[in-house]
Amino acid sequence: METAVTVAVIIFVIIAGMFLIHRLNAQHDERIGAFHYSDALPGIGRRTRRSPRATVPKGPSVDAPHREHREGSR
Repeated sequence: METAVTVAVIIFVIIAGMFLIHRLNAQHDERIGAFHYSDALPGIGRRTRRSPRATVPKGPSVDAPHREHREGSR
Protein backbone atom coordinates (compact mmCIF):
# COMPACT_ATOMS: atom_id res chain seq x y z
CA MET A 1 0.00 0.00 0.00
CA GLU A 2 2.82 2.39 0.85
CA THR A 3 4.47 1.69 -2.50
CA ALA A 4 1.30 2.63 -4.40
CA VAL A 5 1.00 5.92 -2.49
CA THR A 6 4.68 6.71 -3.12
CA VAL A 7 4.34 6.00 -6.83
CA ALA A 8 1.16 8.12 -7.01
CA VAL A 9 2.89 11.04 -5.24
CA ILE A 10 5.91 10.82 -7.56
CA ILE A 11 3.65 10.80 -10.63
CA PHE A 12 1.70 13.78 -9.25
CA VAL A 13 4.90 15.75 -8.62
CA ILE A 14 6.13 14.99 -12.16
CA ILE A 15 2.83 16.17 -13.66
CA ALA A 16 2.86 19.33 -11.52
CA GLY A 17 6.45 20.05 -12.63
CA MET A 18 5.52 19.57 -16.28
CA PHE A 19 2.59 21.98 -15.90
CA LEU A 20 4.80 24.56 -14.16
CA ILE A 21 7.46 24.35 -16.88
CA HIS A 22 4.77 24.65 -19.56
CA ARG A 23 3.38 27.82 -17.94
CA LEU A 24 6.84 29.37 -17.55
CA ASN A 25 7.61 28.69 -21.21
CA ALA A 26 4.31 30.29 -22.23
CA GLN A 27 5.14 33.39 -20.17
CA HIS A 28 8.59 33.57 -21.71
CA ASP A 29 7.16 33.26 -25.23
CA GLU A 30 4.75 36.11 -24.51
CA ARG A 31 7.60 38.35 -23.36
CA ILE A 32 9.64 37.51 -26.46
CA GLY A 33 6.61 38.20 -28.66
CA ALA A 34 6.07 41.59 -27.06
CA PHE A 35 9.65 42.74 -27.65
CA HIS A 36 10.63 40.98 -30.86
CA TYR A 37 12.05 44.18 -32.36
CA SER A 38 14.42 44.91 -29.49
CA ASP A 39 18.14 44.13 -29.44
CA ALA A 40 19.10 40.59 -28.60
CA LEU A 41 21.98 41.78 -26.42
CA PRO A 42 21.63 45.50 -25.73
CA GLY A 43 24.89 47.39 -25.48
CA ILE A 44 27.02 45.03 -27.52
CA GLY A 45 28.38 46.56 -30.69
CA ARG A 46 27.08 49.96 -29.79
CA ARG A 47 29.04 52.92 -28.44
CA THR A 48 27.30 55.47 -26.28
CA ARG A 49 29.75 58.31 -26.96
CA ARG A 50 32.79 59.07 -29.05
CA SER A 51 35.93 59.92 -27.16
CA PRO A 52 38.74 62.04 -28.65
CA ARG A 53 41.10 59.11 -28.05
CA ALA A 54 39.21 56.85 -30.45
CA THR A 55 42.06 56.34 -32.91
CA VAL A 56 43.40 53.43 -34.86
CA PRO A 57 45.91 51.51 -32.73
CA LYS A 58 49.47 51.51 -33.99
CA GLY A 59 51.32 48.32 -34.79
CA PRO A 60 50.33 45.12 -36.61
CA SER A 61 46.66 44.45 -36.82
CA VAL A 62 45.12 41.49 -35.09
CA ASP A 63 43.89 40.08 -38.40
CA ALA A 64 47.31 40.30 -40.09
CA PRO A 65 48.82 36.93 -41.00
CA HIS A 66 51.52 35.82 -38.62
CA ARG A 67 54.69 34.50 -40.18
CA GLU A 68 57.03 32.32 -38.21
CA HIS A 69 60.69 32.43 -39.15
CA ARG A 70 62.32 29.11 -38.48
CA GLU A 71 65.99 28.49 -38.78
CA GLY A 72 66.91 26.72 -42.01
CA SER A 73 63.52 27.00 -43.75
CA ARG A 74 62.71 29.26 -46.68
